[in-house]
This record gives sequence, C-alpha cells and structure tokens, in this order.
Amino acid sequence: MVEKIYSKNPDIVFRKIADEFILVPVRHKVADLNCIYVLNEVGALIWEFIDGKRALDEILDSIIEAYDVERETAKNDLLSFINQLLKTESIEAAHA
Repeated sequence: MVEKIYSKNPDIVFRKIADEFILVPVRHKVADLNCIYVLNEVGALIWEFIDGKRALDEILDSIIEAYDVERETAKNDLLSFINQLLKTESIEAAHA
C-alpha cells in the first residue's frame, strides 16, 4: 500500500489557526462546521505532502527524516491516518 499515490479532495480546506491545523469540508462554498478535523503536527505534514504525485513511501521517508521514529511505527501510523482520510473522503487515489 505504500506505493499508492493519493490526491486531496478539492472540497477540503486546510488551515492553520493559532497552533492548530484543521481540515474543513466546503460544499457549495459553505463550510460544514459539523465536520471539522483537527490534525496534529505529523498529520499536517502528511496532508501537505499529499499532492497526487508523491507515493506514500516517499511521504514515509519524509516523516522518518523529520521525526525520530522507527520505520515500522511510522508506516503503521501513516497507513492508519490515510485510512481515516479515505473514510472522510478527504483524499482519493490519484489517477495516473
């Protein structure tokens, strides 16, 4: 699964407000305030790296480089976060 590439849903807006990183679904130019997602620093880093071009293994390497974490732990956390983003339809598989 780490070879997969994902792209962001264009209806999701990412913002940093004070010390928090949030994702807000925007539909028909109206924010869905019932579905705001707060990300930690690592989640925000992952979100920024999801660009429809980078494979998850590249994102994994960036996480390991930025944080002192074991590869297997980082991989499990990355895949768990990606699954959460897929469930909320915040990302989708990139089309080649």
